[in-house]
Amino acid sequence: MKRLALFISGTGGNALNLLEACAAGRVPATPVLGLSSSAKAAGVERLAAKGLPVAVVARPAFPDDRSFSQACLARAREAGADVIALCGWLKKLEVPAEWEGRILNIHPGLLPAFGGPGMYGMHVHRAVLEAGAAESGCTVHLVDNLYDHGRVLAQARVPVLPGDTPEALQQRVYQQEMALYPAALRDFLASL
Repeated sequence: MKRLALFISGTGGNALNLLEACAAGRVPATPVLGLSSSAKAAGVERLAAKGLPVAVVARPAFPDDRSFSQACLARAREAGADVIALCGWLKKLEVPAEWEGRILNIHPGLLPAFGGPGMYGMHVHRAVLEAGAAESGCTVHLVDNLYDHGRVLAQARVPVLPGDTPEALQQRVYQQEMALYPAALRDFLASL
């Protein structure tokens, strides 16, 4: 069974969802580490409360993305992780050859649209509404060295409804994230 690290920057909702899916046997992986880019992230306590070892690697402690990324990936390596799932991870992660094809992310939009630097959380939902898009959704993809760029593994779609607010759209997309990420991770692990 593959060993999984969960990287967070915020509340850890997607990470908790994957943790539960692993415990229930829906995802054939053993979570071995939670890693946060901020000690203030609510997900740190939430993951620790579930018994997952959690480390904090704070971005401001490093001079550049490369040294920060190396420190994060070193923690995952030390924990014996085979695969990393980014769960609301908001920092640039440089992916060395050793980790290519083994880091997944979930994005709250239908990539390649509404991706790239600065496109996360409510920024994505506002952009979708401002563009007048007929639908939105979420995307699970492999992580490479460009923001929201790697190979798409799975997507789920939701309609944009008349009178939608960013918050209402976010809620519908988030419901899809909760179903899509475990299923996409399960399928990905089966392909290894």
